[in-house]
Amino acid sequence: MKNKLSMLIVDDELSVRDSLLNWFATDGYDVECAEDAVAALKAMELKKFHIILIDIKMPGMDGLELHRRIKANNSEAIVIIMTAFASVDSAVEALKDGAYDYICKPFDPDQLTQIIRNASQKISFKPSDDEAPDQPIDLENVDNIIGNSPAMMDVFDQVKILSGTDSTVIITGESGTGKELIAHAIHINSNRRYFPMVIVHCGALAETILESELFGHERGAFTGASYHRKGKFEMANGGTLFLDEIATVSSKMQIELLRVLECKSFTRVGGNKEIHSDFRVIAATNRDLKSMVKEGHFREDLYYRLNVFDVHVPTLRERQEDISDLVEYFIKKYNKLMNRSVKKIDQATLSVLMQYSYPGNVRELENIIERAIVLCKGDTIKLTDIPIGKEMAISGIESIAEIEKNHLKIILEKYDWNISKSAKSLGIDRATLYNKINKYGILKT
Repeated sequence: MKNKLSMLIVDDELSVRDSLLNWFATDGYDVECAEDAVAALKAMELKKFHIILIDIKMPGMDGLELHRRIKANNSEAIVIIMTAFASVDSAVEALKDGAYDYICKPFDPDQLTQIIRNASQKISFKPSDDEAPDQPIDLENVDNIIGNSPAMMDVFDQVKILSGTDSTVIITGESGTGKELIAHAIHINSNRRYFPMVIVHCGALAETILESELFGHERGAFTGASYHRKGKFEMANGGTLFLDEIATVSSKMQIELLRVLECKSFTRVGGNKEIHSDFRVIAATNRDLKSMVKEGHFREDLYYRLNVFDVHVPTLRERQEDISDLVEYFIKKYNKLMNRSVKKIDQATLSVLMQYSYPGNVRELENIIERAIVLCKGDTIKLTDIPIGKEMAISGIESIAEIEKNHLKIILEKYDWNISKSAKSLGIDRATLYNKINKYGILKT
């Protein structure tokens, strides 16, 4: 992809650089960092940046001087000043010199995202004649979606098709299969990739909180609303709104969602001004929405509004040929995160992992490898480094089904048969755990 919005973050604090790098890289921006003004100027000699975030207080050349030099050499660059509250006067001075905006530390992530989104709208791209900017050809930024199985190739094909459209998408699949990763892939490869992908985990929020989160609120709208706040619909203007666990929203919120999806306008909680927003919706669920519609738990009109395209993410059981690649990926990932040097997994252990049924899917496999990296005493992961392998070694059990059954019993007893806590520990939803209990005939002792 040749036309990706580029951003340079200039700050002497490593924590600030890392957090902003991760934040905006996830949203599809091409992000680089510099620890001071000199490093920033060197970076700008090699590359043209569309947006530059500059901290005012830095050792050596300060942010104001750096801003002046940038404007002298690249008048098109959009500069946003980062400042502590005590230095607001300096930030205002930068605005007079042509800075686009400023933001005070510590940042409100929503406010900073909104500033960047507004700045992005002022940038125009001029693609070459042989480039088709409206139709991404190859999938980009999907290196963390591992899989060469036929089931995953089918998902990738669907992502390619949907990235070239603006249609609403619903992503289905069990917990832990990677639905959010697929949503990111669709967004980052779409025409909306220069704008944010705003994520709302519907299942984690009570109805009143979800309403404020989605629509925003005006000052004084309720106790504790001391200032007005923009909602996720508004922040997703130009970009994508990802509604995770959509099946959990209440009947009242389903009506509200249907209205917004149909007219792309809404009012903030406690307000009366109609706000318009251009967003694409991608929703996800691990439940059978069609059955919920038949049972009267989910509105049929909202279901059809969301289900323009359905991407089903396969379980790990349905793509076991991807397990070895996933294991290799997670070993590299956690070696880097934990500063370890585990090189491989022995064949016997990999064989056990290839046969296991993974009620928690890819998320469970990742947890197993992360734990193994911690426990591994040499450079090779062995059977005793993984929980299901230990159970085999201790009990002499050879059946993977028996291992899974025993593992479920251990977790259930550990949490005194609290289904919610047990399911969370296993990385699965309550319904899947109930199905496993019934399948294996596990009884409370």
